[in-house]
Amino acid sequence: MAAGDVVDFEIPEAYVVEAGAEQIPLDVIYEDEDLAVINKPAGMVVHPAPGHYTGTLVHALLGRGGDWSAIGGVSRPGVVHRLDKGTSGLIVVARNDVSHRSLSAQLKDRSLSRTYLAIVRGRVKADSGELEGPIGRHPQERKRMAVVASGRFARTRYAVVERRRTHTLLRCDLDTGRTHQIRVHLAALGHPVAGDSEYGGREEGLDRPMLHAWRLRLRHPRTAAEMSFEVGPPEDFGAYWSSVE
Repeated sequence: MAAGDVVDFEIPEAYVVEAGAEQIPLDVIYEDEDLAVINKPAGMVVHPAPGHYTGTLVHALLGRGGDWSAIGGVSRPGVVHRLDKGTSGLIVVARNDVSHRSLSAQLKDRSLSRTYLAIVRGRVKADSGELEGPIGRHPQERKRMAVVASGRFARTRYAVVERRRTHTLLRCDLDTGRTHQIRVHLAALGHPVAGDSEYGGREEGLDRPMLHAWRLRLRHPRTAAEMSFEVGPPEDFGAYWSSVE
């Protein structure tokens, strides 16, 4: 800190964490004594938060039994990274603190890679590109993020998978992991994610952003073996892409 610095902070709403075990079915892609890879459905919140006290991924993990890492605190056992409520697809969780630290370090040095599929509005002209722009809280709407000068460095790489007249299917790779990063960067490009009402992608008949965490690559925390997982998008994603012109 130095004289003249401006500190921007928010005081979160106080709430009681309800992180008890619940018997919620999960699509487990892989699991061992150190980690688990889950195919999270759209609509499931990752951890308890105001307005979401039950039915989260954390409640489902506790319902599976066994140990989970405690580094994230009592409300986030096992949680190494997050997916937005409306985003479907792959998420890795840690069974112990050693695995959590390893996976967090891989996120930081980008050896843990995440690739998404996104249906965006409009025809993206370039076949591929990099989107850079610091991301922080929107200056007026504090629940949203935005590209702002005071934000944290963020970079998203994208490539066109297929074009339609009104929409484009993209593959997006994260070089950083800021909140709402892909959604914010694509909106700034002028091609918001279809169904993303927060960032200009509102579409009739869609109740969530068409964003899917398709591929996850990492090193196993114990063995250092390279691991790669892929899972196709859910039915609503494919059905919507088939319906656009």
